[in-house]
Amino acid sequence: MAASKPVEPQSGSGLPRWQLALLVGTPIVLGVGAVYLWNRSRDRRGVGDLARTRQGEEQCFHFPLDRAQSAKNKGNKYFKAGKYEQAIQCYTEAISLCPKEQKGDLSTFYQNRAAAYEQQLKWTEVIQDCSQAVELNPCYVKALFRRAKALEKLGNKKECLEDVTAVCILEVFQNQQSMLLADKVLKQLGKEKAKEKYKNREPLMPSPQFIKSYFSSFTDDIISQPLQKGEKKDEDKDKEGEASEVTGSSGYLKAKQYMEEENYDKIISECTKEIESGGRYTAEALLLRATFYLLIGNATAAQPDLDRVINMDDASVTLSANALIKRGSMYMQQQQPQLSTQDFNMAAEIDPRNADVYHHRGQLKILLDQVEEAVGDFDECIKLRPDSALAQAQKSFALYRQAYTGNNPSQVQKAMDGFEDVIRRFPKCAEGYALYAQALTDQQQFGKADEMYDKCIELEPDNATTYVHKGLLQLQWKQDLEMGLELISKAIEIDNKCDFAYETMGTIEVQRGNLDMAIDMFNKAINLAKSEMEMAHLYSLCDAAYAQTEVAKKYGLKPPTL
Repeated sequence: MAASKPVEPQSGSGLPRWQLALLVGTPIVLGVGAVYLWNRSRDRRGVGDLARTRQGEEQCFHFPLDRAQSAKNKGNKYFKAGKYEQAIQCYTEAISLCPKEQKGDLSTFYQNRAAAYEQQLKWTEVIQDCSQAVELNPCYVKALFRRAKALEKLGNKKECLEDVTAVCILEVFQNQQSMLLADKVLKQLGKEKAKEKYKNREPLMPSPQFIKSYFSSFTDDIISQPLQKGEKKDEDKDKEGEASEVTGSSGYLKAKQYMEEENYDKIISECTKEIESGGRYTAEALLLRATFYLLIGNATAAQPDLDRVINMDDASVTLSANALIKRGSMYMQQQQPQLSTQDFNMAAEIDPRNADVYHHRGQLKILLDQVEEAVGDFDECIKLRPDSALAQAQKSFALYRQAYTGNNPSQVQKAMDGFEDVIRRFPKCAEGYALYAQALTDQQQFGKADEMYDKCIELEPDNATTYVHKGLLQLQWKQDLEMGLELISKAIEIDNKCDFAYETMGTIEVQRGNLDMAIDMFNKAINLAKSEMEMAHLYSLCDAAYAQTEVAKKYGLKPPTL
């Protein structure tokens, strides 16, 4: 499908990383300077002042902050020795002795006691003490991070995310531990929310352009082929004076007619009529219905239909292989690569001359990072279908990716020459230009990449994803925010069901500091997600933006803007 989403995130996108760097002042510890100067002046006294010195030492011992510090130091020794209960008692004493106005010291004592509670796995106490420390010192990174870890242990992911987001901001995204915790919690939240949302979502038919692009990736898909002479609707046959081959009205043939008319919303119901009547085209109707269930994101309904076709004794080999390809792709979307691989291998066994098997298995291998095997599958597809422009383009992309990640300049150039050969031999293949443009962007050949995207738009003016890619290119190439947003807005105007456009717009709005707008964009993308895995990713982005709004309210940390 032309101008598809990138196979992997491009590290050289040129967009600034979502890292909020703010200057946060270190709180002043009141009283420490005075104690230091007092001690220095005491040291200058002579032997004749011994009595006064002893009196000063006694006063020092009774000075509340000194006594608190002494208790804390004693607690630290117990902590290092693994005697956490004794350490807690000492830190508690330090807290009770410390003057309330000494906020910096007091926050440290609470944080130290929280560390001891952490060793005892007393997560509620950890949270309580860290909260006291943060109340006294709102930008206390240790306390925020310790509280985040305790909140995660208790399953309070939302509050954990807010704390760890604040930590990442304060540390300028330089601490690997806090980054990993943020990533872990975002993924967990995304999966939980997506599981619930996807189960109850309203099925949504994608745009006609998306559907046509999907079917164009198959060359041996019987159900997507135009009606043949023997398959014409009954009323059309009567007009031609032909004997009707099908008694009554065939739901499957009506569904095929609706396919040609791009009246996609009626296809599932017509296929159901064919299946329930036990018509001649039951196997085809099952496969077509399953395909549209997949397109609207209803894998639960699609799988029984695919299973039935695969296990039917009277289904043709081509139909069975097609069903295996689609079930294998479904398994991959569900992150079940082993089942996916099994289905593709079975399809190759039963229909070894089917080019679609190798084309789609090659795409699977790219996702699994098995590039050499992917190239082998694309070669097999090309051998069976020399005119398969998509396979040629995707083979070039696989070779490019292998050379680029392997840091092999000569092979990179060879792959780029391969792209040139593809667009020369297949000038009508938009996918060839789109994938070449992604490779050119990697190589920072921005002007030529822009030309390739223009070719895509010329060939497929209704393909919204091309406008998104071209918009991102303007940001990376010219830092032209206005043009980039204009192109992405154009994508949404062309196809208001393009989740990729909303996701990209949301990401840009985060970087502009427009967090409420970003959340709105991410929510629109979530409602359009075509798989639970995509939805989980989008929820992670949305939750990350929401956490930043909460951190901004609580701690006054404002995100930077583009």
